[in-house]
Amino acid sequence: MADTPDINAVKRYLLDLQERICNALTAEDGQAFREDGWDRTGGGGGRSRVLENGHVFEKAGVNFSHVFGDGLPASATAQRPELAGRSFQALGVSLVIHPRNPHVPTSHANVRFFIAEKSNAAPVWWFGGGFDLTPYYGQREDARHWHATARAACESFGPDVYPRYKQWCDDYFYLKHRNEPRGIGGLFFDDLNEWGFDHSFAFMRSVGDHYLLAYLPIVQRRRNADFGEQERQFQLYRRGRYVEFNLVYDRGTLFGLQTGGRTESILMSLPPLVSWRYDWQPEPGSREAELYDVFLKPQDWLAEPN
Repeated sequence: MADTPDINAVKRYLLDLQERICNALTAEDGQAFREDGWDRTGGGGGRSRVLENGHVFEKAGVNFSHVFGDGLPASATAQRPELAGRSFQALGVSLVIHPRNPHVPTSHANVRFFIAEKSNAAPVWWFGGGFDLTPYYGQREDARHWHATARAACESFGPDVYPRYKQWCDDYFYLKHRNEPRGIGGLFFDDLNEWGFDHSFAFMRSVGDHYLLAYLPIVQRRRNADFGEQERQFQLYRRGRYVEFNLVYDRGTLFGLQTGGRTESILMSLPPLVSWRYDWQPEPGSREAELYDVFLKPQDWLAEPN
């Protein structure tokens, strides 16, 4: 049957994507990743790679996982009752980069595939993923480059794809309890299957392949910018928002913990150092205030400036 899901092709791509991203980040930083292979008791496993205390990246984690089992936890089927009683496989690459210099944004990317099967029934499958950027000190040049690359990843799939998945990203990476976005967004998509397997897989590959094109030029532009203790402390404070989102809202974190994934790999997204301050507010007119006043306002970053 044409256009049948090909899990092996997805797995080959994801392993290659992890390799390419780690090689590029190592070349940028000068330090290699530590690799851990792990097995999941319920089925499957993964390949975790972490770079810590590097020259450019204070912590970078790039994980591949392929987990499977005979059934999903109740929490995973509450919104998708058709998945109950099905075996499942979930494959993905997920990465979070926490740079050392506060002028370099934190970035996150994820691409994944899920399939649930049952005898005498058609498989239920979908792709998901995206990438988003979390600056500490905003730069419009960086925001425009990031979103132009996100748009380029979507261009051959239709004119409505980038606006739709850009809006989904703005909506998803939002801290409701803080009433603020996590950063300046990018792309987010999930439950993608209406295009058929081949076309949906091609889109996932396009998103994965555009991540380095989006992020590395920003790293190279900002990595040597001067900073002092004030900028460092603001970076640590804003990292707290990242932790709050990942532990309270992030679907991948929750799915991994609920399905018995490897905790060390799931929580590799957390930064090595972070701080919380009670009721802290930035000085009006400061660069720190500019983040809130200008950059944490969802907007069309590709619109021509006034």
